[in-house]
Amino acid sequence: MNGGKGQTMDGARHQTDAPQPLLALRGVHKRFGGLHAVNDISFSVMPGSIKAIIGPNGAGKTTLFNLIAGSLPVSAGVIAFQGQEIQGRKTHQIARLGVARTFQNIKLFHGMTAVECVMVGRHVQSRSGFFAGLFNLPSTWTEERAIRARAMELLDFLQIADLAHTPATSLAFGQQRAVEMARALAAEPKLLLLDEPAAGLNIYETAEMARLIATIRDMGITVLLVEHDMSLVMDISDEIVVLNFGTKLAEDTPGNIQKNAEVVNIYLGADHEG
Repeated sequence: MNGGKGQTMDGARHQTDAPQPLLALRGVHKRFGGLHAVNDISFSVMPGSIKAIIGPNGAGKTTLFNLIAGSLPVSAGVIAFQGQEIQGRKTHQIARLGVARTFQNIKLFHGMTAVECVMVGRHVQSRSGFFAGLFNLPSTWTEERAIRARAMELLDFLQIADLAHTPATSLAFGQQRAVEMARALAAEPKLLLLDEPAAGLNIYETAEMARLIATIRDMGITVLLVEHDMSLVMDISDEIVVLNFGTKLAEDTPGNIQKNAEVVNIYLGADHEG
């Protein structure tokens, strides 16, 4: 009996010690009237990994990102981040937990410089409250200087520090993409959602983006990305989820996805864009 108990306890200990997902989706659905945009999607993202979501246009990829980030409410299912259910929470609450994102269509603020746009991303983690800002207390000045300094560090990391005081929306497309990336990193995320980070980039810029994503992962930030550029996806991803018409078609390593006949027939071998 003692041996049996010992085995049970040891098994429980090993189960507890096993790596836990940073993000877990279980039976997630999203309906828009009669349209089932996301249909019973389940997968996990492990800490320190790069996971890609691919699929033809209309597969539900960006909708899934919006559900994770809180921009859309789920119709059914569970989305858990670090073991906490986050479906139903507001976007800023999810961001404060450690989830940041970029967008398929770049969203920068008109009238702001590049550094000011990045500072907005950092404010989600700021500690000064409403009244401290209202009365312009010294603690607010100190924190604002620290936020600006961190924003400049990130612009330097992305090699666009010389453009810090340029209006963000006047920058070249690739530079705007870098500002948006810096803004997401400014929130100090544990999980970074990248929605088509290579969209609109040339071959050189795409290669630089691939290196940047790998560097971000090496910094300890887990990455979940949606991307049409298959060379980028296959080069940097640890695992890939394939969606088709809102349903998960496959989930595997890049090598196995390339060998999956159903994926090749429905997506990789089809004449879809990207």
